Amino acid sequence: MSDIPAARPMLTGDRVYRIHWILGTDRLRAVCHCSAEREFEDPVELWEWLLSHPDGHQPADPTPPRVREPVGATA
Repeated sequence: MSDIPAARPMLTGDRVYRIHWILGTDRLRAVCHCSAEREFEDPVELWEWLLSHPDGHQPADPTPPRVREPVGATA
């Protein structure tokens, strides 16, 4: 048996935003709930862009995001 805890399901919905730090840089990647993505250096601009939805961004991929099953889940 492994000591690694099972992964929790990712949140989804029309109010879920993700911000990723791009390793080795001073840049942040914003991901909107509509799947639109954009990189920023300024966190204030990042939040203005995310919260101005839908003005200024379109989904990167019109298909809905894939829901990940927790590790160890069976069908």
